[in-house]
Amino acid sequence: MTVTTQKMTLEEYLNYDDGTEKVYELVNGELVEMPPESELNRRIAMFLLAYFLQQGVPAYRLTMKTEIAVSGSRATTRFPDLMVLSDELAMALEGASRSTVMPEMPPPLLVVEVVSPGQEKRDYRYKRSEYAARGIVEYWIVDPMQQRVTVLEWVEGLYEEQVYEADSPIASPLFGTLNLTTSQVLQGR
Repeated sequence: MTVTTQKMTLEEYLNYDDGTEKVYELVNGELVEMPPESELNRRIAMFLLAYFLQQGVPAYRLTMKTEIAVSGSRATTRFPDLMVLSDELAMALEGASRSTVMPEMPPPLLVVEVVSPGQEKRDYRYKRSEYAARGIVEYWIVDPMQQRVTVLEWVEGLYEEQVYEADSPIASPLFGTLNLTTSQVLQGR
């Protein structure tokens, strides 16, 4: 739901405070209220966080409530469900007063989005182009409705995709073939 009709800059958005606990994204300069996550989406993101920890990714390089400024026709930010950060990006965020990956910071290594009902276009189309423009090396679209995980690898400015379903092991450009199937991810266990 769009909250304002006046366009905001990234700086205005970062300084915006309506005195509530509501979470907003800035989409092409417009303030958009984010609905609460479903239990399934939250569980999938937590499962993947735990999985990457077990694979040896240090905790300081994993984040769930960090937003990222991306390219759009106007200022745009996104709140991915999970990000794997590079050491350089983790250090850049370390002293920040707000957990926001700013345009001048390096991109995360991996962004994971869990698709919510009615938001398919946002995750498959808009975020795909925004994350590619930001140079994010790997982008996962976890889709509980379609029962698939799409792994996108950034190659020369565009994403090449591989779709995984059922019990096929997921292969990650960053992490190799994982001991992880689409079924496990979609169940969050």
